[in-house]
Amino acid sequence: MTPDELADRLDQAADRLGPAIERRVQHAAEIGRGLIRSNASGRPGPNIITGQYWASWQTRTRAIPYGAQCTIGTDRPQGRRLEFGFFDMTDSLGRHYYQPPFPHVGPAISAIEAALLQGMRDAATEVFS
Repeated sequence: MTPDELADRLDQAADRLGPAIERRVQHAAEIGRGLIRSNASGRPGPNIITGQYWASWQTRTRAIPYGAQCTIGTDRPQGRRLEFGFFDMTDSLGRHYYQPPFPHVGPAISAIEAALLQGMRDAATEVFS
């Protein structure tokens, strides 16, 4: 392979890299959301009572130059309390709580990280093949 051929191949790979990474990041975000929802479906995580908290978990993926970023989250106010607990504290209405944590996000982090790492490997393989 000549240097010019290598340069052309790298240019083509650079053009395809952003969309390939965006697809993999979006896939990892959906895996993460599924794991978080699964963990929030009963002990040791929080129990499902109405399903509104479970359904509130959303993903948002957006393209950035030569890549992508994703956000997995909920807009529900009980999210932090459920994940980290609420020990020996008083809320804004004066009620005193000893609520234990029901972790559901933390246990999913390693699987999300593994999915992102594998996705980046797959994206590199796709653009250079």
